[in-house]
Amino acid sequence: MGPSVGIFDSGVGGLAVWREFARLAPDAPTLYVADQAHVPYGPRPPEEIRRFAEAITRFLLDQGARLIVVASHTISAAALWPLRETFPDVPFVGIEPAVKPAAAQTRTGVIGVLGTFGTLNGPLMARVVERFAQHVRVVPRVCSGWVEQVEAGLLEGEEAEARVRAHLDVVLQAGADVLVLACTHYTFLAPLIRRLAGPEVSLVDPAPAVARRAAEIWRAQTRGAEEETDPGFNRGAWRGDARTALHRFFTTGDPLRFQEQLRRLIGQDGPVERLVWGLKDTLQTASG
Repeated sequence: MGPSVGIFDSGVGGLAVWREFARLAPDAPTLYVADQAHVPYGPRPPEEIRRFAEAITRFLLDQGARLIVVASHTISAAALWPLRETFPDVPFVGIEPAVKPAAAQTRTGVIGVLGTFGTLNGPLMARVVERFAQHVRVVPRVCSGWVEQVEAGLLEGEEAEARVRAHLDVVLQAGADVLVLACTHYTFLAPLIRRLAGPEVSLVDPAPAVARRAAEIWRAQTRGAEEETDPGFNRGAWRGDARTALHRFFTTGDPLRFQEQLRRLIGQDGPVERLVWGLKDTLQTASG
């Protein structure tokens, strides 16, 4: 099997990136880690997020990942640069709030950025606004509860609508005509957000761009791997065993619940392996 791509998030949000990546590179072996024991990451201090991210990265590398996708705005804001310093030989793909394309699209001169506290109140957000949005008004909104809402599968219905409106209306009333989804979990609320916001409001979701970048790097790695192997180079296939599957999914939460989330959110089936946190921020499979 060729180089694997490790993708991780605090929960199901990164599956939005995984789905796009799997569409672009269907032969790519992937490893997905959801740290649902600690979800949500948004309110956590940056140093704690960095510890979790480093441990997850080490686990993914031990499992054969040669490219790491940090499929979370919150984790990217807190840990992307420290990860690159700690693992200088590993290519990382992260996410930043998509303020640049939003600023280019707005007609009203007002853009809304929907995210977590950790994303919107960190230095990464400040740098992005300074570089790309000095000519527009940026209305950031910490959408407390949306991550938990997506984790619970509350994507439609009266309760879901009320929870989304509580944050969305504030941004729309400020005049925003472009909304940046600055949390991968929010991708799964996009249909509801679009319906409530109306056709005059555009949504910017960075997941496809992140997936395209990851696919470019993987293809470059795969070409190198093929040159070093025989013509029968095997990119991997499903053989019934999670350890030899093309796509492996791990959670530090409940595997059965995550399995249902995979089916509901991205139509993906297959086994989910449970991870447990050990001493000194280490990860291992429940089977040892």
